[in-house]
Amino acid sequence: MSQQFEDGTTLDRFIFETTKAHREAQGTLATLLRQIALAGRLVSSRVNRAGLAGMLGATGETNVQGEFVQKLDIYANDAFKRALEHVGVCCAVVSEEDDQPFLIPERFHSGRYIVCIDPLDGSSNIDVNATIGTIFGIFRRKTPEGTTATKDDYLRSGRDMVASGYIIYGSGTVLALSTGEGVYCFTLDPLVGEFFLSHSDLRLNDKANTYSVNEGYAAKWNPKLRTYIEGIKDSDENWKARYIGSLVADFHRNLLKGGIFLYPGTIDNPQGKLRLLYEAFPLAFLVEAAGGRASNGTQDILDLLPTDHHQRTPLFIGNKENVSDIERALSKE
Repeated sequence: MSQQFEDGTTLDRFIFETTKAHREAQGTLATLLRQIALAGRLVSSRVNRAGLAGMLGATGETNVQGEFVQKLDIYANDAFKRALEHVGVCCAVVSEEDDQPFLIPERFHSGRYIVCIDPLDGSSNIDVNATIGTIFGIFRRKTPEGTTATKDDYLRSGRDMVASGYIIYGSGTVLALSTGEGVYCFTLDPLVGEFFLSHSDLRLNDKANTYSVNEGYAAKWNPKLRTYIEGIKDSDENWKARYIGSLVADFHRNLLKGGIFLYPGTIDNPQGKLRLLYEAFPLAFLVEAAGGRASNGTQDILDLLPTDHHQRTPLFIGNKENVSDIERALSKE
């Protein structure tokens, strides 16, 4: 059962209260989460003054995903790795921006946890001042602490994840977090420099009538999915379309107000575009903690077993009956 917290509770107190029952986590997972929050504050500050700091625009390079790298991508990636490398609680950072996992340098202790992270989701929206964010998931390593991390520590089922969250940089900066028991959101007060609880124990209804998808790709979808989308638009259920074009922003809206986000595979990319380890897994962990579901169209996202740290997946995520409806639509003969 999730704990009860009053609005205005600091993130630091929340972390202490939720980890004190797990003695092995209080000094390690708690420290890890605080370091993620620290890096989030640094990125938030830089995002808010990106133009003044000369951080707008692309670097002219592409990352391992084949995507153009923005200046803020590099800053965010470095900020999270620097925050996590020296405190002795992390052994590896698996990032969207890096070809290979970042292993904690030998001069620091190789700690207990692996962080899988998309440092700046939606970074193509930076120059137009649209909402962007950070997505992260945390595994407890399998190999002995103090040794070099291996792929067995992070190429695992999403069911092994111990915590996940995201930080959204919009009209305000909000950090959403779950350690498996409820989802809590904390809003940053920039004058104090602290996150305060603003949304407690979020829960999704079984069904909603809002969908988020880029219909510009509809011609390349599975025809069964096109039929489903056209069907709900023609129904009497008063469906609404809400699409921001930034995964973390669309997910955040649907988490607060209800709805389903769809990023299906296409003819050109049947495995979809979103990455399993550091996008789909963390958000699936969160949505299940809020009473929802996440699927690749045939099975729960958290049941998948990655074979590569940049593996991609289709994603259907939101209220559980909506996700089940899509699975049934895709399974029709």
